[in-house]
Amino acid sequence: MVPAAAAVAAASPAALPRSTSPRGRRPRARACSFRCAGPSARSSALVSSYKSGSAGHGHPRIRQLRGRPDCSRQAEVMGSTVDDDEACELVSGSDLVIGEGDDSVSAYLFKAVKNNNGTGILLLSDIFGFQDSATRDFAYRVACNGYNVLVPDLFRGNPWKLNVPFDGDSFERWRAGQAPGRVSGDIDACTRWLVDEFKAAGVSKKLGVIGFCYGGGRLVETLARDAESCFSAGVCFYGSRMDASLGDRVAAPVLFVCGDGDPLCPVETVRELEGRARGARAAVYAGRGHGFAHRPQSVEEDGDAEDAFNAMRGWLHDHLLA
Repeated sequence: MVPAAAAVAAASPAALPRSTSPRGRRPRARACSFRCAGPSARSSALVSSYKSGSAGHGHPRIRQLRGRPDCSRQAEVMGSTVDDDEACELVSGSDLVIGEGDDSVSAYLFKAVKNNNGTGILLLSDIFGFQDSATRDFAYRVACNGYNVLVPDLFRGNPWKLNVPFDGDSFERWRAGQAPGRVSGDIDACTRWLVDEFKAAGVSKKLGVIGFCYGGGRLVETLARDAESCFSAGVCFYGSRMDASLGDRVAAPVLFVCGDGDPLCPVETVRELEGRARGARAAVYAGRGHGFAHRPQSVEEDGDAEDAFNAMRGWLHDHLLA
């Protein structure tokens, strides 16, 4: 199987640990402009296809991932090496409130300690929200690779509940309560916070963004209005309700990961975005449905989830660190 992004030497953890990090201080956002981008021409990128096992459709059930990462390789830390096992143990966690008053947004920051590369990542969750265990496990694992991962509460304490059936009318009523202007404003506030904490402070020159499902759709919108190029790379996992026409305005290179059996993320939309957005690439997994990369439901999906994670890791390394 040929990876969608350039490979980098890295560990391949088999499972995600639960974060038990303590609460931290509550920083406030500082000012930073974030304006809408104008349209511009974009070039096409090469297609990278994946082939694998059985299909799955819709939102899958939650399957808890057990155990600790199999950190069998080593990470570079300040000119020396440490076991990834040790690096994964040293990820701190902090509850944050970004902004003031009614405009404030809660978030959680996973911060690499031993192998911190100084780079910030904004992770936009699926509809189950920033406290969902699958989302936090994924964010923790990204942080194990040296990043500082900010996961905002996109739904202001009202995510879609895991135990609620996907009834069309109920879901649309819930979705209507998530005002697009409010959501985009919260994302922009978190972007400004990352800029101030990492770029303006001289800690890092680049920021990245990752999005799943609902958050993947918002990732495209966020990059389309990123006039000041706050973000240098993105990874979009099976984004839902993505507007392909925005691709012309996306300047940061994006890796689009999806399955060809996902009705919530049509391959046609992904291909169009790949063709419109500068430097974009699509990684399409045959037979895979929605959520396979962060909510795998079988041994076969575990393998593709691991492959997708490594493709993401290589993409972020090449565009943020190399």
